[in-house]
Amino acid sequence: MTRRATTVGRSLRLYHGDPARAAALDALYRPHVPEGGLAFDIGAHVGDRTASFRRLGARVVALEPQPACFRALRLIHGRDAGVRLVQAAVGDAAGEIRLAVNSANPTVSTASRDFVAAAAGARGWEGQAWDAEIVVPCVTLDALVNAHGRPDFVKIDVEGFEDKVLAGLSYPVAALSFEFTTIARDVAHRCLTRLAGLGNYRFALSLGESARLEEPGFMGAAAMAERIHTLPHEANSGDVYATLSPPT
Repeated sequence: MTRRATTVGRSLRLYHGDPARAAALDALYRPHVPEGGLAFDIGAHVGDRTASFRRLGARVVALEPQPACFRALRLIHGRDAGVRLVQAAVGDAAGEIRLAVNSANPTVSTASRDFVAAAAGARGWEGQAWDAEIVVPCVTLDALVNAHGRPDFVKIDVEGFEDKVLAGLSYPVAALSFEFTTIARDVAHRCLTRLAGLGNYRFALSLGESARLEEPGFMGAAAMAERIHTLPHEANSGDVYATLSPPT
């Protein structure tokens, strides 16, 4: 068995083998992913979020550029007519992009050279190595919306490239999430600024893999920027959830 197959197999056991975790994900997404709706899974990895969106009754467009992970997605979701699988990255322009691959830990493969540089020597990131590079297709969120319709929810988890993904979106969507890390807080701040410019969003924080929102819940962009700024380095990562408030 190849090293990449072994690491993808580990991801499959971690992300698909825990019924309690699956139930927690469903509860987290249920307010944002309506039955019969549409969700985009950007950076789908091995498809645990796609699986949650399907359990909630939504159609899914799932994007993943890494060949080994995409093969796993096809095995799990390839026969599901409610899932459209796209082997591509998402960014601020269509074309091709270079992806730095972490063979031992493919969940942190990234198109951001700044992210790789920030991880070098950072506490908690010891031993991480981006040991390969591949060229992959890249599309924009605008193009995905034009092809599949405006989604009810967009999940973005692309290791320090989240701001580039949002730069390719020209209009607001009802709800979304984007990952942040404490080694790349500036990326999160740019995401907040971008979303504040697109619409009247409110933001909430989920730390790590907790699958729950932190108190006090939803807040404005400035308050969320301050919350992320003051997190200890050891918080490491999490997701910011954004919901579009109705016009007043």
